Amino acid sequence: MIIAVASGKGGTGKTTVSAALASIWKRPVLAVDMDVEEPNLHLFLKPESVRSEAAYLEVPVLDKALCKLCGACAELCQFKAISLMGAHLLIFPDMCHGCGGCMRICPEGALQKGQRELGVVEAGITSEGIPCLTGRLRIGEAMSPPLMGKVRQRMQAMAEQDFRDIIIDAPPGVSCPAMTAVQDADVILLVTEPTPFGLHDLRLAWQAFHPLGKPMGVVINRAGVGDDQVQAFCREKGLPLLTEIPFRRDIAEHYAHGGILTQLDAGMKATFEDLAQRLERMACEGQGVSHA
Repeated sequence: MIIAVASGKGGTGKTTVSAALASIWKRPVLAVDMDVEEPNLHLFLKPESVRSEAAYLEVPVLDKALCKLCGACAELCQFKAISLMGAHLLIFPDMCHGCGGCMRICPEGALQKGQRELGVVEAGITSEGIPCLTGRLRIGEAMSPPLMGKVRQRMQAMAEQDFRDIIIDAPPGVSCPAMTAVQDADVILLVTEPTPFGLHDLRLAWQAFHPLGKPMGVVINRAGVGDDQVQAFCREKGLPLLTEIPFRRDIAEHYAHGGILTQLDAGMKATFEDLAQRLERMACEGQGVSHA
């Protein structure tokens, strides 16, 4: 079972919810931070014995002695990572998406396999025994989905090894990184806030993720600071409102000190235990599994 915790904008409490769910999940669970540009799930779960491994993307390297300047590779590349300029074939590795098409299409075999560093994949385990997986993008790297793909491969291997459920802390927004993060999810949990900005970006998230046909539910964070427009939107679209996290000073202080909400008090723990049960039911119903 894979739960992706997403949001239409940053700062709604997506990571807070991800950490809290992981801390009380009843079955073995793997916590994955897919926000490779700004990972922060580790600040709450605090994994230990973290192992870091560099991740690379396969990119072409030109052997000028073999190249006949036919231009087939440049014509194929839709991302302009290869350009034929007169008597010169230029390769721009930072623009390459790693599809490998140029190397396969070259009739002379002039393009060899090289690599570009994307960032690192970090794996550790918390003192409570929760494995954690994090992607961290290299400074200056423009594209996050390739590194997310490496994290995804490692995630699947780790989960299959000991049959763990997965909780994904997805990147904020609705662009390619967010879509990449939720593609394997059985349930998408949208975290929002009851403000005009929260409503606007919740609407964008619903529009982006709804065509995927996956069960979706909503958590309202900082409930009580705005109005009821988010609730009205959920009713209109048939989005289950799974729980609300109240706007309270003690919650904000606990979060600011890197605390997990389920450890704040019994009420918060019960709230997330109920949320976990609801998510499990949604996932089973989405897969056609009976609860009888």
